[in-house]
Amino acid sequence: MNDQSRVCLLALHFIPGIGDYLLRQLVSYCGSAERVFKTPKGKLLKIPGVGEVTANAILAHQTFDMAEKEILRAEKLNVELIFYLDKNYPSRLKQLQDAPTLLYCKGAIDFENPKSIAIVGTRKATAYGRECVEQLIAELVPHQALIVSGLAYGIDIQAHKQAIKQGLQTLAIMGSGIDVIYPATHKDAAHQMQKNGGLV
Repeated sequence: MNDQSRVCLLALHFIPGIGDYLLRQLVSYCGSAERVFKTPKGKLLKIPGVGEVTANAILAHQTFDMAEKEILRAEKLNVELIFYLDKNYPSRLKQLQDAPTLLYCKGAIDFENPKSIAIVGTRKATAYGRECVEQLIAELVPHQALIVSGLAYGIDIQAHKQAIKQGLQTLAIMGSGIDVIYPATHKDAAHQMQKNGGLV
């Protein structure tokens, strides 16, 4: 995908009222993200989910500056923007009807690892819970599984730390955005994860 396509996709992404589903519909109907911005208002209004406000917002081209700034910010933070049309967009995620059209990624992530497992749980993990996570991850080592969690307190951080300790790839799906490590006490783990796994 060329740079202009990426700017146009991001510009669409920033228009209020355009969610992931509608963004896909617009690109599919018009043929490309660039063409969405060149489509006459009358044709835009024929697309289900597009009303006057959305059509006017598209044709106003007001989110291009925001999109270009976001691309520069991502480059500065060493963050990769992966759009649903990119070849490296996770194939299993792409199968979902409501999959996000854009992922912010940091690290060396193997999205295509066929052996991925999500480990999530309470933020107030007991000693027994932590022990169970440790044992489970130890048993996954021979399978070279990718451990996915949320970097939260409790079971999540335990899963990441045990994966790091065992040399397994681990991936954090961030609720706070990729530029804000929350909780801050997990910054070291997040940094280590980027060498063998990463953040999304």
